Amino acid sequence: MLEVSAALKQGQITPTELCQKCLSLIKKTKFLNAYITVSEEEAFKQTEESEKRSKNEQSLGDLDGIPIAVKDNFSTSGIETACASNRLKGYIPPYNATVVQKLLDQGELLMGKTNLDEFAMGSGSTDGVYSKQYREKRKQNPHSKNEDLDWLITGGSLGGTAVAMSAFTCYVALGSATGGSTRNPAAHCRLVGFKPSYGLVSHHGLIPLLNLMNVPGILTRCVDDAAVVLSVLAGHDTNDYVSKLCIEIPKEYLVPELSRAKVIEVSIPHTSYSIVCYHVLCTSEVTLNMARLDGLQYGHRCDIDVSTQSMYASTRQEGFNDVLRGRILSGNFFLLKENWENDFIKAQKVQRLIANDFANAFNSGVDVLLTPTILSEAVPYLEFIKEDNRTRTVNMAGLPAVSVPAARPNQGLPVGLQLTGHAFCDQQLLTVAKWFEKQVQFPVIQLQELMDDFSSMITQGASLKNLKHPKPEK
Repeated sequence: MLEVSAALKQGQITPTELCQKCLSLIKKTKFLNAYITVSEEEAFKQTEESEKRSKNEQSLGDLDGIPIAVKDNFSTSGIETACASNRLKGYIPPYNATVVQKLLDQGELLMGKTNLDEFAMGSGSTDGVYSKQYREKRKQNPHSKNEDLDWLITGGSLGGTAVAMSAFTCYVALGSATGGSTRNPAAHCRLVGFKPSYGLVSHHGLIPLLNLMNVPGILTRCVDDAAVVLSVLAGHDTNDYVSKLCIEIPKEYLVPELSRAKVIEVSIPHTSYSIVCYHVLCTSEVTLNMARLDGLQYGHRCDIDVSTQSMYASTRQEGFNDVLRGRILSGNFFLLKENWENDFIKAQKVQRLIANDFANAFNSGVDVLLTPTILSEAVPYLEFIKEDNRTRTVNMAGLPAVSVPAARPNQGLPVGLQLTGHAFCDQQLLTVAKWFEKQVQFPVIQLQELMDDFSSMITQGASLKNLKHPKPEK
């Protein structure tokens, strides 16, 4: 991103040319199903303003004229925000999420809204309404070798956003991070995925999954870019009740010599309980958050008018997918009076124990924790197993974490290393991540390499006509 920004400032490329290039790539890579909505008209309006500033030498900074993509669970004024769900189909927010507005204020160009699991509930980006065609084919013949199903999972829930970044349709991307939704796809798609400390970046305008764990995440191609974006997004927001007072995140930072760093093993003993704990807390909050989507004010509403109760039930049956309905049922069970103490309250206590485990590790003199981001490289869709327990404990503790490309084992597919830092020591964490990135020198994906791959796919007769961008059913 910073290289492109320098090219814009030096006049080597104009904002219009860059915007046109990205929009052209979006059309060429439509079969990747990365975007739900392409905001071409808005992008050109923003480009015109950036062009004027460029000609008058009044650039707003490093992000001016840079194309961005936003996960479809962030509110965007005048642009549909449906969370990849029939339930919110047609919903157009009257305002921008705080993080979106901050980036637009810096002159960035919004290319569009990207694909995800419905309401960000998933770890493979396969459960959204725009992925329905693949799920139906899998149900019809789960053991089929159909080429339409012979593709790799990009991770989730912001898999569409990661694909948009990897396909060079944008240079910065925003996503939500609840249990690994940013770091998981970053590891699969050789990107840098950063989850800030809980409360450092406003989540006002982010349609929530878990209020107590949700934070906006950042996807870039290198650590420097993530640091620049964080310096813009960090800060207090009066619209966000958990937003902390402004903590300065400088755009520039020194990379120290870490060759004398000592590596030791530490224990986070309650990690084994994280999956069950997360499930209880997640489904309970999902139940409460989805209760507001009753069909009365916005989004999908069924035609049944026998009674209000029937309308509620049918609207939610038609609007939510199986995954979401299952979580709502589980959440209602955990929130029952007879289960409250034994399930929900106990899960909250386990969450506190996990947070204490991290605190004890850091208090022992540890500055940064290192773990794999994911358990394996990307797997084919037919072999996909939802598995992301390496990342969700960090969200439970509210800590900052970043996934950095680290290796390409076995099939040559990328995997990432996760670095976790002290709460609100995001700058220190990115400093260490920058040092690690410098040591590993993992090859950055190049645009020409990407285009060669696309040409090869077409030459080999990939049935792109069978992978048309699906639209949600009415």
